[in-house]
Amino acid sequence: MFKAGFVALIGRPNAGKSSLVNALVGEKVAITSSKPQTTRENILGIVNGEDFQVVLVDTPGVHHSKNALDRTMMKNVRSAIAGVDLIIYLVDGSKSPDGEEIEYIEHLPEPKIVVKTKCDLPKRQNFDCDIEVSARAKTNLDKLLKMILEHLPEYESPHYIYDPDFYTDKSTKFLIAEEIREKALEMLHQEVPHGIAVEIIRFFEDEKAVCIDADIICEAERHKGMIIGKGGSVLKEIGSTVRKYAQQLLGKKVVLKLFVKVEKNWRDRPDKIKSLGY
Repeated sequence: MFKAGFVALIGRPNAGKSSLVNALVGEKVAITSSKPQTTRENILGIVNGEDFQVVLVDTPGVHHSKNALDRTMMKNVRSAIAGVDLIIYLVDGSKSPDGEEIEYIEHLPEPKIVVKTKCDLPKRQNFDCDIEVSARAKTNLDKLLKMILEHLPEYESPHYIYDPDFYTDKSTKFLIAEEIREKALEMLHQEVPHGIAVEIIRFFEDEKAVCIDADIICEAERHKGMIIGKGGSVLKEIGSTVRKYAQQLLGKKVVLKLFVKVEKNWRDRPDKIKSLGY
């Protein structure tokens, strides 16, 4: 028998959803950061086996909306829950869930699996869950995958939802744009990250090389200076790191040019949010 289906991973910001998706897939599908609300849209990570295909849906962190971007992110969470075979709710094992989170979990539709993450970290909090995992230490990942498969539909013959050679539904341009954003998140101050986005302006590929122009969009002039850095140091480091990633991803030379653009209050502009693909 062949097992296949969609599984939504949801939880509060920084619960470890993207890290778990990457660990289960075995490829970098979603960017990760210690800063909350890194994931902004639903991203599919595809786990393929001889007799199964699991399509994991990585979702934005569950949070209260403050602007149009937040509302779009929460809409993505609701749409993910509505169309899957199984829900996995991730609880950050290094924190105690409050009453609001517990109530949210209780009202989620079945079938669902409650997973406590970061079980490799000390001082974990007590909380009833179905399984404890660590994406970083790869603890209980095989056991979790087995639990997931128990809930998925069975087919008499191979039933691939996506080509088995694929590990995500996202384009190369998307992956590179997200890599730029991840490196920026790593280097920037707390006040900047939520207000940045990345837009690929030019993507030209021939047999020998790929030329990419990308805008890093921020909300204030003072943020622009932080992103560029003294003498362009921050922007150069972001570009250098992402260029190496892109060359490995594409298997050819990459010419990457980064620009910083100020668009005030873009997170409250539905037209801009839509044009960015969120």
